[in-house]
Amino acid sequence: MGDASTVVERIISEHHAIRGHIKLAGDTVNDIEALFTLQKTQAEWSHTSVTALIGGRDRLLRAISLLEEGLRNHFGFEEEALPALFGEFLMKAVLHEHHEISKQIAGAKTTLAGIELERLEQRELLSKKSMIQQNMDSLSQTIEEHAQHEEIILDMVKKALKENTG
Repeated sequence: MGDASTVVERIISEHHAIRGHIKLAGDTVNDIEALFTLQKTQAEWSHTSVTALIGGRDRLLRAISLLEEGLRNHFGFEEEALPALFGEFLMKAVLHEHHEISKQIAGAKTTLAGIELERLEQRELLSKKSMIQQNMDSLSQTIEEHAQHEEIILDMVKKALKENTG
């Protein structure tokens, strides 16, 4: 039973770390948003502002890559350790959510990498900013909901483990 408790505690701890990565990505989006808000007051985009936006996009891509790497490691551990605790059907649901999150991350990275900010006019830049914000909000929400689903189940497992040992 000690091993199962250790698995449960490790996964919950990793969820907290992942939330930190989500915050990092979210903060990066807010940096981009601040740049766009600042730039809206100017009549035209200067070369410097586009360069700053490109830097913001690149920081966001790095933050998403860090999140992706952390989730890949976390999901790998869960997919190895949880089947014995969750059983076949709950694991299918967990795996489905892992797959959906991975698809969203890949889509966000593709979208960001494909935006050529230096070729866009102000209206198009604002549209892309909105799209990036929506993608990041959706990704953050999906990951947070997934962590909540798992933590509800893990809390139930913890209670059951305590009853078996107490």
